[in-house]
Amino acid sequence: MTEPISPNPLRRGLVEDRTSDACAVVIFGASGDLTRRKLMPALYNLAWARSLPGGFAVVGVARREKTDESFRAEMKEAVSSFSRRKPIDAAVWADFERGISYVRGAANEPATYETLRAHLDRIDTERGTRKTRLFYLAVPPAEFGPIVEGLRAAHLVVPPGQEKSGGAWTRVVFEKPFGHDLESARALNDAVASAFDESQVFRIDHYLGKETVQNLLVFRFANSLFEPIWGREHVDHVQITVAEDIGVEGRGRFYEQTGVTRDIVENHAMQLLCLTAMEPPVSLAADAVRDEKVKVLRSLRPMERSEVSRSVVRGQYARGVVRGEDAPAYREEPDVSPESRVETYVAMKCLVDNWRWSGVPFYVRAGKRMARRVTEIAVVFNEIPHTLFHTLDGGITANTLAVRIQPDEGISLRFISKEPGQQTVLRDVAMDFRYGAAFGSNTPEAYERLLLDAMRGEATLFTRRDEVEAQWAYMDRVLGAWAAEGNPPPPMYAGGTWGPEQADDLLARDGRRWRKP
Repeated sequence: MTEPISPNPLRRGLVEDRTSDACAVVIFGASGDLTRRKLMPALYNLAWARSLPGGFAVVGVARREKTDESFRAEMKEAVSSFSRRKPIDAAVWADFERGISYVRGAANEPATYETLRAHLDRIDTERGTRKTRLFYLAVPPAEFGPIVEGLRAAHLVVPPGQEKSGGAWTRVVFEKPFGHDLESARALNDAVASAFDESQVFRIDHYLGKETVQNLLVFRFANSLFEPIWGREHVDHVQITVAEDIGVEGRGRFYEQTGVTRDIVENHAMQLLCLTAMEPPVSLAADAVRDEKVKVLRSLRPMERSEVSRSVVRGQYARGVVRGEDAPAYREEPDVSPESRVETYVAMKCLVDNWRWSGVPFYVRAGKRMARRVTEIAVVFNEIPHTLFHTLDGGITANTLAVRIQPDEGISLRFISKEPGQQTVLRDVAMDFRYGAAFGSNTPEAYERLLLDAMRGEATLFTRRDEVEAQWAYMDRVLGAWAAEGNPPPPMYAGGTWGPEQADDLLARDGRRWRKP
């Protein structure tokens, strides 16, 4: 009888090994911008940190004609331009590029998958990947279905039961947007379920890979100071801002089909709301965390059609000045209709009908071409019941806790203090925690964490089927109300500002105002 292997005493107390099983990462859409700017630099950074297994390969799949050598050269140029680690380490790249190869093919051609299967069989022999594969779909959503069917028909998907017995595994990663509305999201989920088990499916929202978003759970559930006041007894309202100072950046055709509601609010903003409002999970297991997020989504008060016009504000950016330079209007962007009615800004009031948050509004806003780039969650606490101090403006600013997601990542707590001097003069001051100052500025990119988690089968930072459908169920009422009204033209706001005046009115009706991040 074989003796069990004893754990290495020298590793006692060390952090869990973050490498994955030997595997091949197959990227559909390998010639696209996402692969160049995010995926390949992230994989190289993981290789530099020795987080990739010895048996590792990257297979790019795209329509264009390329050789392995030309694809490697393109990826080296991309890594040189977009990796956070510069310059490229020659030894690391030499080892990394040996596992890079290319397959030409289109998503809707069955021959693509036969060629890919033969190519992966060869990779298994050469790199020792043992039919262990992560398929990454960095393609438009319209190609998700054909790729899933092609993988299934070519027998490139190993069922979960066989994974356990043979050691191999198959996983698939989908980029957002996952669907265009609730109906299309359900149809896509059904198509995915015909080939993959839910445990094999990783729907990516790159915001969840950001260090500051992950730290929100630690901040809430590892500190006894804040959790007791995190609710309706002490919180007046919450503001969630996802603002970008850039325009659509050449993505006019994409934005004409999505708008900011589908591009940012349905996924990024809703995920930030969930992490802010969720209850403590029973553990950090993936489903335990995602269960609590789904509870929040199901607690959101559905908006009646008549209520959408009062609780949601749309906007579209006009000409303006951003960072001292003239910026064109949305309707002047390439591939955008000169009469477009697509929203590039949205602000909405959400109510979470549960015990913790009853009566506390969550104000969510997202927009393009705004005053500055900032993503933050601001928890505004109740005002004091009675002031003992005379103030020049007649009031005391409410205490605010702001979690800055990007840029200048950190956490700020604003409170009232007395200025030095003979007079009692009050001032709103801040205690600031900054990630760059505390931990160094070269923090991992979101895609590094998410790619490694997908390879390791860790699904906590990925959205589950019921989570995606619950997000769409809530947003569909808003989109449906706009469609029923004939999609009226949204109010204009000058580029480089904080949105249309109607967004200020949304909070003013409740006696509140937007915070200036």
